[in-house]
Order: sequence, then structure tokens, then C-alpha cells
Amino acid sequence: MLTTGGCPKNALSIKDALEALEGRWKLLILFTLSSGPKRFKQISKEVIGITDKTLSKELKSLEGNRLIKREVYDTFPPTVEYTITAHGKSLEKVMEELHYWGLAHRREIMGN
Repeated sequence: MLTTGGCPKNALSIKDALEALEGRWKLLILFTLSSGPKRFKQISKEVIGITDKTLSKELKSLEGNRLIKREVYDTFPPTVEYTITAHGKSLEKVMEELHYWGLAHRREIMGN
């Protein structure tokens, strides 16, 4: 089997997906934005445990991967709002499956 950068050639798409979603926060941020547009502080309150610095970094990464859109409104002070893009929404089934897998995994680990 051919490899590219240590990854089997037919697994490159999985590698690309994992790189776009790497870390513990990106899917949680996307899940939060799936209910509608939010400002920075709203996201910060809903994604419990994330620091402002990390949230800022993760939002930039998600925007760079075209999973979210950042919109600045001409107000004083400026209003910034984040929304999930159509490309980001295409992950909804993945997030739903991860949700169900997480529930089953929690039951398996805790014996409930």
C-alpha cells in the first residue's frame, strides 16, 4: 500500500479531516454554533472550560478551514458574530454519531 507522509494513501481523507478538527474544542464549538449565530462571549460561556486565548485560536482555525464564518458589523463598538457554514453543517451527522457513540461509550465504561 502506498503511503504519503506516513499515512496510507487511502486514509489521506481521514488524516485531512482529523487535522481540520484536531483538538478537544473544535467539535464542541461547531456543535455550539449549530444552534445559530453567536458572539465570542456566548461561545465562551457555552463551551465550558475553554480559555479566551484558546477559543480565539480555534475560531481562527475553523474559519481558515471554512467551517465557520466570522462577520464584523459596523457598530460601535464593533459587533463580531460567528456562524457555521454549509461546509461546517455537513459535519452534523458526524457530530450526531459521535454523540451517540459517546453515550454508549460512557455506559460501557461506567457500567450503566
